[in-house]
Amino acid sequence: MIESLDGIFETVNYKQSTTLKLYDNTEFEDYPMHWHPAIEIIMPTENGYKLTFSNSEAKLREGDICVVCPGCVHSIEAPETGRRVIFQPSTDILRSMRDIETLISFMSPYTVITPEEYPDIYRRLKTLLTDIRDEYMAGMPFAEVNIYSKLLEMFVLIGQRFSINNNEHKDDSYGVKGEYAFVFMDICDYINSHCSEDLKLDDIADMSGFSKYYFERLFKQFAGTSFYKYVNQKRIAKAQELLIEPGNSVTDVALNCGFTSISSFIRMFKLQKGCTPTEFKNMYWGIRRGAQNNND
Repeated sequence: MIESLDGIFETVNYKQSTTLKLYDNTEFEDYPMHWHPAIEIIMPTENGYKLTFSNSEAKLREGDICVVCPGCVHSIEAPETGRRVIFQPSTDILRSMRDIETLISFMSPYTVITPEEYPDIYRRLKTLLTDIRDEYMAGMPFAEVNIYSKLLEMFVLIGQRFSINNNEHKDDSYGVKGEYAFVFMDICDYINSHCSEDLKLDDIADMSGFSKYYFERLFKQFAGTSFYKYVNQKRIAKAQELLIEPGNSVTDVALNCGFTSISSFIRMFKLQKGCTPTEFKNMYWGIRRGAQNNND
């Protein structure tokens, strides 16, 4: 269930004295388009579940696991009967670890984990998520620490699996291995922190110590997308947060997120989010004003 929805922004009401929220949910209730800064892990335990995103949808079967990344706009459609685990941990502390920030970028906007596509880690991930649910409900001392340790193990398994996938069927001469992987983690950290600046491929390639051509090949293999697409993903994620702040115009947001023209910003935002920045902004504030009027 959504306890606090302000426009399309959900405030996650964490369990008292923790940064965790978990629902063992049986509600027959659809949830409108919304987003939140917490990561969300969903696993139907009885019947299926349907999630709709800006440009796609995910129909989860019983036992499938969906990881919804922070800032991803999505809606949820529930069947008339069913049950599912909905786990929302804060990743504020975890994202200080560069591996976690990089993994979230790889999984963005969402990733569905099934036994067919992830046969080597699926069973363990399902067990970990089930254990997290049981630990949360029991409320024993040090439960939060125990839960985060299990969440970290989930991230390790998924991250290692992504690394294997990114290196399968590749020319070994372009393999991102050993110390090269750490170089590209540093590059991604730099992009995440400086995405609003005028980042040029030549300059970032120089930072890496590789030629432009070699860097492009290695970066795409490591991140699963091209350099400029990765930069734009980070810029749009930042823009989404700025658009819901009062007083920020679309022009201001575009310039503060590294776009040199409004048209390119609008085009990129719609490509990634399925609506224009103005539509996103109006949707947020329109729903918020409507909620305020209903309370008056």
